[in-house]
Amino acid sequence: MNERTIRVEENLRRVCYKIKIKGREILNDVDITPPQFEALQFLIHEENMTIGELSTKMYLACSTVTDLLDRMERNDLVKRIKDENDRRIVRVSVLPKGHELLNSVIETRRLYVDSILSQLDEKAIEEIDDAFNIFNAHVEF
Repeated sequence: MNERTIRVEENLRRVCYKIKIKGREILNDVDITPPQFEALQFLIHEENMTIGELSTKMYLACSTVTDLLDRMERNDLVKRIKDENDRRIVRVSVLPKGHELLNSVIETRRLYVDSILSQLDEKAIEEIDDAFNIFNAHVEF
């Protein structure tokens, strides 16, 4: 493995870590836990997901996700809905408060990133943007 690969991986890890830490600070201000925030992101990205599907996406046991959803439901972030075709299946819908909370947190994170980018010149910002677009296009899930 070459030195550049090592540097790129280390820099990506550091940037992700710093943004993650800032993100957790933001979550403390809005009274939501990191797992709840992660669940909201999944649920908004893929509407009406089942508890089992969410469990798989989050790499958590169904019982853990059920407890997580209990707290989120008490805080009016989500609602469980019985599937119309199969009453044994429970889907999760994000309520307006959940959408608002997620949007607020994302906006605050973007403001944080913007405050960092504002310290750079336009050419550097464009190069970073281009590089991340290229790199992101090659990352497999």
